Amino acid sequence: MEKTKGQQLQEELTFKFPHIAKEAPYQREEAEMFCEGYKRFLDNGKTERECVREAVAMLEMQGYRPFEAGRSYKTGDKVYYVNRGKAIIATTFGKAGMEQGLRINGAHIDSPRLDLKPNPVFEKNDLAYFKTHYYGGIKKYQWGTVPLAIHGVIIKKNGEVVELNIGEKEGDPVFCVTDLLPHLAGEQNDRKLRDGLKGEELNVLISSIPFIDEAELKEPVKLLALKLLNDRYGITEADFFRAEIELVPAQKACDVGLDHSLIGAYGQDDRVCAYTALMAEIDANMPEYTTVTVLADKEEVGSEGNTGLDSDFVLHYIQDLAAMAQVDVRMVLRNSICLSSDVNAAYDPTFGQAYEDRNSCFLNKGCVLTKYTGVRGKSGSNDASAELMAKMIAMMEQEGIYWQIGELGAVDQGGGGTIAKYVAHMNVDVVDLGVPILSMHSPFELSSKLDVYNTYKAFRAFYK
Repeated sequence: MEKTKGQQLQEELTFKFPHIAKEAPYQREEAEMFCEGYKRFLDNGKTERECVREAVAMLEMQGYRPFEAGRSYKTGDKVYYVNRGKAIIATTFGKAGMEQGLRINGAHIDSPRLDLKPNPVFEKNDLAYFKTHYYGGIKKYQWGTVPLAIHGVIIKKNGEVVELNIGEKEGDPVFCVTDLLPHLAGEQNDRKLRDGLKGEELNVLISSIPFIDEAELKEPVKLLALKLLNDRYGITEADFFRAEIELVPAQKACDVGLDHSLIGAYGQDDRVCAYTALMAEIDANMPEYTTVTVLADKEEVGSEGNTGLDSDFVLHYIQDLAAMAQVDVRMVLRNSICLSSDVNAAYDPTFGQAYEDRNSCFLNKGCVLTKYTGVRGKSGSNDASAELMAKMIAMMEQEGIYWQIGELGAVDQGGGGTIAKYVAHMNVDVVDLGVPILSMHSPFELSSKLDVYNTYKAFRAFYK
């Protein structure tokens, strides 16, 4: 049947992002295979230190070697640089001169969690607990009655580094924050949702059996807990002052849904972009431009500290690259392009009022290009230029990558930020590109395998 003029105009002038499984069903198998490695990465890297260690292992297996400032490198050489064990940069040297700019891809590997306070162990009514301080933006009530694992490092008085990991192996105990039963929760139910569990109520139960001794002991349950830790790790209570210890969900990454189309796991914000960026970096064998893949720390608390993007560690690395090539670093920066690789909030029909659906991203429609983040009136946003948006869209369309546009919810609902504005401070063109996520910042986030796979394809094209 011949189309009417209106139908022809509608086809020519309007646009709708397609569902990948409808338009490219063959990608389901490709995405399935790719995401098996991603799930292993999530399970092996539940903290930023573990992610860096996993990244180093992956990079060295592919021939990467530690970066040496002042040394000469040729096209195709692959190097990495670790910043204090909690951030990492990987580079493949390209064909073009350094003065023509870099292709930078920055993701973050920290995720919301419960950190131990410096003096965490206490006993109350014959139960021993850890006191915690939540890290990043969480809904505190979501962390009650969730099986938790202990991860972290302790530096002992003699300088020995002790790594803790309890709750991940078969047979390990897990830990949890307790909550009130509904029968006694009348007063708690009157609280605002954000105070369903308060910060000082996020106490993690660790032990309930006392140390048995002939003498009357003060806090015998705490004492037995400390003894068990001492037996296993050789640590004492004073060692917690020299520690970074985190409580994270003990749940392994798994498939979600009868169709196995989704991945459910802790820490997908933003390790989903970290993994896809890392795999694209590894695949960049003889790129046109030199690559700089950054997996950074501290984004969830504003990119603060010397392992976050609000510090100069990436700038210093680029200065080293420029000095090695004997070019002005300012020219390198102004000619560079960066992807701020971070997730966006996938539209959730159950809570549709929090979104503006014409400008939201959806599961199974590809990676999401986010022109700006920020809060309400774009506060704290980078806001990518039309020229850069055009360049990125052309790249993805040329490579047959499924992509979509997205904002972080309805305008007055809130908002959020990424590393983009910190990269922009260096006079680098930058735009956000990443994966749509459901239940973001919860202990169990959801992503689409098809979206993860197309994000990897976009990163690979960016480095091509």
